[in-house]
Amino acid sequence: MVGAASEEALTKTPIAADEFVAGHMVNDGLGAPPKSGWARMAPELFVDSIEKSLAFWRDLLGFRIAYQRPDDPFVYLERPEGAQIMLCERYGEWETGPFERPYGRGVMLQVSVDDLDTVLATVVSRGWPIYRGLREVWRRLGDREGGQREFFLQDPDGYLIMIAEKIGERPLSQRAT
Repeated sequence: MVGAASEEALTKTPIAADEFVAGHMVNDGLGAPPKSGWARMAPELFVDSIEKSLAFWRDLLGFRIAYQRPDDPFVYLERPEGAQIMLCERYGEWETGPFERPYGRGVMLQVSVDDLDTVLATVVSRGWPIYRGLREVWRRLGDREGGQREFFLQDPDGYLIMIAEKIGERPLSQRAT
């Protein structure tokens, strides 16, 4: 569960305006539409603090601001691999029921990255809690298995996130038949 240790991790090492984090420039302006094009589905998370959430998604997970509306407050984030997510500070509208922590119960967001080790190293170096550690899994994909390395963590509001890197495909194993 997200707590005081994770909040300290967000503020432990301030990031300079022109510093690169996980290969991405932190100093973003108001921006423009996503460079990778509009995703057909992009979740929008209601968050308690846009600043804390932005520090997590941008500074720890390597997303960059595609565009933002500071007056709302709202940000649309993307990674070079194409993952996109929107963050909106809660204001009461569109909440279909009571908000209780951890938010997003029953939902897990998977972010596919090209370099899981860099993301994991950033998360660990900042002292952010890992919900479930690094593992390799193979899952059936029709007539074959697909493998990935993955670890899990929660954002400042408790949303569960899987960070995953594809490692290939193989024929079905004996136990999967």
